Amino acid sequence: MDTNNYELLHAEGSRTPIKGWVRGVPLEAEAHQQLRNIADIPFVGPWVAVMPDVHLGKGATVGSVIPTRGAIIPAAVGVDIGCGMAAVRTTLRADDLPDSLAQLRSSIERGVPVGNGRFGEHHKIPDSIETRVAQSGLVQRLDAIKAKHRKIRTDKLDRQIGTLGGGNHFIELCLDESDAVWVMLHSGSRGTGNLIGTYFIERAREELGRRVLGFQLPDKDLAFFLEGEPLFDDYVEAVSWAQDYARHNREAMMARVLHDMRQRLPKFQLTQMAVNCHHNYVNRETHGGESLLVTRKGAVSAREGELGMIPGSMGTRSYIVRGLGNADSFHSCSHGAGRVMSRTRARQEITLAQHREATAHLECRKDASVVDESPAAYKPIEAVMAAQQDLVEIVHTLRQVVCIKG
Repeated sequence: MDTNNYELLHAEGSRTPIKGWVRGVPLEAEAHQQLRNIADIPFVGPWVAVMPDVHLGKGATVGSVIPTRGAIIPAAVGVDIGCGMAAVRTTLRADDLPDSLAQLRSSIERGVPVGNGRFGEHHKIPDSIETRVAQSGLVQRLDAIKAKHRKIRTDKLDRQIGTLGGGNHFIELCLDESDAVWVMLHSGSRGTGNLIGTYFIERAREELGRRVLGFQLPDKDLAFFLEGEPLFDDYVEAVSWAQDYARHNREAMMARVLHDMRQRLPKFQLTQMAVNCHHNYVNRETHGGESLLVTRKGAVSAREGELGMIPGSMGTRSYIVRGLGNADSFHSCSHGAGRVMSRTRARQEITLAQHREATAHLECRKDASVVDESPAAYKPIEAVMAAQQDLVEIVHTLRQVVCIKG
């Protein structure tokens, strides 16, 4: 196997290399410049790894792995802290599913609040959610964070745990190559995580105004906290909380979806094949014998033997993968297909007829409000997978039959 499947993307004179797994996939000029900006920061390195789903983000590029020495960039982690995927394989088979999946989709949408705003929250908090929150320690940990940072709200924690959100978040039923039924979902730390991310990005910008830098920071969105500063420790505490909250959110949603399925489908069990992984997070890791703070913004940990998920866009294939432990990528892989169109451009260029044709085989929403999630807005998942053959191996190939969007 080719163990050097990346291309060097850094500009001549850059102090830090950029290794990109981008063969056969588009890399927009703006995203390339954003990567160069990140690589020019002195505490970033020993290199930046770029995944094949790379595209322009706010401050930092989506689909990038950014190692830092003694500093954290909150905007690189982003505001959807702990966003990630969960999947379970059931003992159900394709022929256990009804000919029409519309009622099952409607049932799941009633059981799991979807979308943003008040409709995406629990109007009456289920007992199971109250029990989960009470046993998790999340309330006490968030209260301790708020005691130091009064602007952080705590009122949405229990109303939003076990809810989907909007944008590219989804719940899907899929069939693998043997026609086994899988449940897969994608969500993060919801409004509370967003508030934490936004708050600390602003605090980092404030600190930037007080710093005397020995270098030029190319973008104020790359403002940072230095290890040893009180705000560094406070941010680590808050981001760790949001990452744990995101995992609980996915687990609570999965439990609700499986409950609804058990009401409408033949009896089934879960197999041992299950995955729950972040793809927007920061973690302290050792690479090449060096302790680094590794930020994965739209990237999944892919240590040798580690299971992960790489979903395609609506109606395309998704993949359960096993990491190959590639040191050049900091043991990482892509988190999805990656956008080729902004949401605004997708709404302007993709017609409703095109969206309906692309999702004709799929039980999903086919209205204008989800056109920006249509397959044409994303890179071809097959090309993304081909570009990272040295990062992961495919364990299962999934095809979607139900897709629920917020």
